[in-house]
Amino acid sequence: MEESKNKEIEDEKLIQDAFQHLVDTYLASRHRKKVEIITKAFNFAKQAHKGVRRLSGEPYIMHPIAVAQIACEEIGLGSTSICAALLHDVVEDTDYTVEDISNIFGPKIAMIVDGLTKISGGIFGNQASAQAESFKKLLLTMSDDIRVILIKISDRLHNMRTLGSQLPNKQYKIAGETLYIYAPLANRLGLNKIKEELEDLSFKYEHPEEYAAIKEKLAQTQAHRDTVFEEFTRPIRKELDRMGIKYEIKARIKTPYSIWCKMQNKHITFEEIYDILAVRIIFEPKSLEDEVNECFQIYVYASKIYRPHPERLRDWLNHPKANGYQALHVTLMSNSGQWIEVQIRSTRMDEMAEQGFAAHWKYKEGSKTTADSENELEKWLKTIQEILDDPQPNALDFLDAIKLNLYASEIFVVTPKGEFKTMPADCTALDFAFSIHTFLGSHCIGAKVNHKLVPISYKLKSGDQVEILTSKLQHVQKEWINFATTAKAKGKIQAILRREDRENQKQGEEMLNKFLAEHDMEANSMNVDKLCDLHNIKLREELYIAIGTGKVILGDDDINVLRTKISGTRSWTKYIPFLNFTNNHEGNSTQQENGKKGNEPIEQKIDKKKPVILNEENIKRFILADCCHPIPGDDVLGYLDENNNIVIHKRQCPVAAKLKTSDGNHILAAKWDTHKTMFFPVTIHIRGIDHVGILTKVTQLLSEQLHLNITHINMTCKDGIFDGELIFGVHDVEDLKMICKTLKGIEAIEEVNRIS
Repeated sequence: MEESKNKEIEDEKLIQDAFQHLVDTYLASRHRKKVEIITKAFNFAKQAHKGVRRLSGEPYIMHPIAVAQIACEEIGLGSTSICAALLHDVVEDTDYTVEDISNIFGPKIAMIVDGLTKISGGIFGNQASAQAESFKKLLLTMSDDIRVILIKISDRLHNMRTLGSQLPNKQYKIAGETLYIYAPLANRLGLNKIKEELEDLSFKYEHPEEYAAIKEKLAQTQAHRDTVFEEFTRPIRKELDRMGIKYEIKARIKTPYSIWCKMQNKHITFEEIYDILAVRIIFEPKSLEDEVNECFQIYVYASKIYRPHPERLRDWLNHPKANGYQALHVTLMSNSGQWIEVQIRSTRMDEMAEQGFAAHWKYKEGSKTTADSENELEKWLKTIQEILDDPQPNALDFLDAIKLNLYASEIFVVTPKGEFKTMPADCTALDFAFSIHTFLGSHCIGAKVNHKLVPISYKLKSGDQVEILTSKLQHVQKEWINFATTAKAKGKIQAILRREDRENQKQGEEMLNKFLAEHDMEANSMNVDKLCDLHNIKLREELYIAIGTGKVILGDDDINVLRTKISGTRSWTKYIPFLNFTNNHEGNSTQQENGKKGNEPIEQKIDKKKPVILNEENIKRFILADCCHPIPGDDVLGYLDENNNIVIHKRQCPVAAKLKTSDGNHILAAKWDTHKTMFFPVTIHIRGIDHVGILTKVTQLLSEQLHLNITHINMTCKDGIFDGELIFGVHDVEDLKMICKTLKGIEAIEEVNRIS
């Protein structure tokens, strides 16, 4: 009894301290001091969540307080948002309604809480269609009040910070969801600091060993970076002091997640990454009107001290990124022979970079730059609105379309009238046409880029002047989907094609019914299925479209098939799920053993709370995914498919990333427990300087020295450079690393990378 009372006292102190910290943070901000309504919201939420605890064991009210703290301290939001954050779980988790919130706290706070309730529990449901609906609600609400998404991002950040209390399969689902949606959303809204923390936390839970290894290497190399930073910035500080500028110089260290991404994408080691350190100069401008000129002034003086890289000047001052980011990026050669990026920005630009659009309220004195950035946000929300007006039938396609816009970096394209248009990098002339008007896109026959004729698939570059050419005779083609990169263009093309397909389907169905009636036959499902089999078409709808477009012309062959009696309808065997089994090093599979067919799904009792253990005895019960070819030592997870098969994927596999977001409840934690008795196929790519006998050297090394069984080898040579692809069996990742290191020891070989 005494222990329970002490626990209550401890909890009460914990709660009061956290709330007082929130109030102190709010009072230190530039917002109007509405402490009364914040206290009222806190007391209401505290009472509503009384007696409830989180998985970590702390009182539930600590979560809403933490979310409000993030919204206030790290994003810079005011009393309305703080109240909504404190109340964000009340409607979902208690008996209170949105009407109750509205009556007590007013319609504005109630509307934000309602928006947060609609997208509660993560934006993804069990089914992909439910996920798309939730996502649409999220974005639609965001269009009404951006604070909904900002509080949702704060909620997700706190959930990621406390993810350790969740089971591993839940961790993978939530981390995957965060990387897929929330980190790009934070980036698109200019919340750079939060975006980086969300990415790092996702990385930490998905790849704990790699995360720990990079953190350790960063710690080991810290002293060297400090020395480089001090020596590099000393002469710059001296010059800035002489100029009488108020400034702060910071070292910006690349995050573990971005380091890991670079290692994966470039196939390089930690030691080969040269841009881990960057220098950030943040200065107090004499006036907002002069801050751009002052940035360039600082650049001019810095480039007198160190030689600038001619191709690495990034001017985000005159043309801010679509998320409002402004800065001047230059790369200078240090005295130690190392290229170092220097980011020059004012205190206003720095706040905008860290807090994004939420920081705008501080600079509403009619600044042109602020107005431009707000217009960019409006444009982005409008683009999303257009996609929502005609969404994809497939939820994952819809998410991909949104993701294309979230991740894209921007280029600047000029219209014939000299107007600047912001477009995603790698966009095509067709994308540009659809960005102006759907009619222009759907009738586009080509473009003039810098006064030269180019096809619709031409990729635009920053600074291109583009004139779209159209014809009334032109109409949307199916292959156009391959030329479009923006979500808007893809969405419009697919919407037009679907509309045409519906018309062709209707016409084809009428033609088929008429044809069957002329030959005294019924238009029943059996007859239509027979025709589908005859023309090797899977779906009836596709058959109707083929007839409607003239790809299938009905005739005597169709009549003969329809009049032939066959037992049953379409081949039933294609509907029976087959289990795939991993071949061992002798090439035997379960299907071959004892003459079994292996076409029955295995009844597996699965405890989702426990990791799936992969060992020599049970490995044949699982399917190793063809998309990523996991082997022992890889960070993996399991996916329970509709046939009760467990498919094993690498955690960073793009297919697994989609599954984590679209069907997270079927994700299972998985661990290897193999003992170097089985072989797993891997594919590696090698590249180097070609000379006589290089192939012999490689095969001798693998076959004779390492005793590997090479199952496939392909070598090509061009302009003195050879590329090779080899497939062989290994026990695990440890073996593979040793093999790659040994191959790199051959003098002519420059690169050795695992493909799958």
